[in-house]
Amino acid sequence: MIAKPTVNDVARVAGVSLATVDRVLNERPGVRAATIEKVNRAIAELAYVRDTAAANLARSKTYRFAFVLPDWKGQFFASLMGSIEEVAAQAHLDRTEIRTILVPNHDHTFLVRELDALGPDEIDGLAIMSKETPVVRDAIIRLRRRGISVVTLITDQLGSERDHFVGIDNVAAGRTAGMLMGRFLAGRQGKVLVVVSSRQSRDMLERRHGFDQILGEQFDHLNAQPSIEGHEDPGYTEAVVLTALDQYRDVVGIYSAGASVLGVAGAIAKHNFHGRPIFIDHELTDNSAHFIREGVLDAVITQNTGHLARSALRVLRAKCDNKPVIASQENIRIDIVIRENLPTMK
Repeated sequence: MIAKPTVNDVARVAGVSLATVDRVLNERPGVRAATIEKVNRAIAELAYVRDTAAANLARSKTYRFAFVLPDWKGQFFASLMGSIEEVAAQAHLDRTEIRTILVPNHDHTFLVRELDALGPDEIDGLAIMSKETPVVRDAIIRLRRRGISVVTLITDQLGSERDHFVGIDNVAAGRTAGMLMGRFLAGRQGKVLVVVSSRQSRDMLERRHGFDQILGEQFDHLNAQPSIEGHEDPGYTEAVVLTALDQYRDVVGIYSAGASVLGVAGAIAKHNFHGRPIFIDHELTDNSAHFIREGVLDAVITQNTGHLARSALRVLRAKCDNKPVIASQENIRIDIVIRENLPTMK
C-alpha cells in the first residue's frame, strides 16, 4: 500500500482523469454512476484521506457559520459570548466567518422567523441554543432540509433532525448533583427544592430527571419537590424560592438546575433557617464563586464555555466536509467546583 496516497494515485488506480476524481470528491455533476463507483473503490483500496483544508484553500472555500442564542444578561451567558468572540477572532485563519444572532428569550415567533430567513446561499451551518418547542423543532428540520448543518448548544432539541449536540450530558450532570446532595446532607432527612430557569428547556428537564434518579436509588429519605421556575430573573427567582421556603419548613437542600444563583442566594439570606440548607448550583461565574467563598453555595457543576464554542465550530466544519466527528475531542466534561478547588476568576 502507498504510504500517503494522493489524488494522482486515486486517478491511476481508478483509470480516470484527475478532473474526474476532483468532480467525484467535490460531488459535482456530470459523472456517471459507474465512474463514481470506480473512484470510490480506488479511494477505499488506497485508504486515501483527503486534505480538506488544502482543498478548501484551492477552491477559495469559506465556511459561513452562525451562533443563534437567547438575549440573556447573566454572567454565564456573558462568558459564553466571550468564548464565541475569541473563536470568531481567530476563525478567519481557517477561512471561517462567524456571526452571532441574538433573539428575545421568550419570543419563539421571532426566533422561527430568523431561522426561516436563513438560506444555504448565505450560511453553511449554525449552532443554536433555545428552549425546546414544536415550532423551533420544526424550524430546525426545515433548515436541515435546505442543506444547512445544525448543532444544538448546551440544551438539545429532540426530534429536530439536528446534526449533533454540543454540551454536557445533562442527565449525568443531574445525577452528579443528586449524589453531591445526598453525600453532603449525610443522612439529614427533609425536603429538597429544585429551581430551574424554565420547564421548556431540555437541559433543565434532563438535569431534573438525573437528580430524581439518584435520590430515588440511593437517598429516598430526601423528598424533592416540584420544580420551581425562575425565568432567568433574579428578583422573581428570589421571590418564588422564598415562598417555597415559607411553605416547606423542613427544607434541607436546594438544587438550582440552572436558575439565577443571585435569586436563590438572596432567598437563603432572607429566610430564617434552623440549619442552613445544602445549596448546589450549575455554571461557575463570578457570582457563584463569591457564594462558594462565603459558604452559601456548597458546589457548582459546570462546563467550559471555551470548549463549547470550539467544539461547536469543529463539529460544524466536520459536517460541512462530510467528515466524522471525533467523539473524544467533542466530549464536554462535567466539572465539579467546591471551595477547596475554586479557581481564580478573571
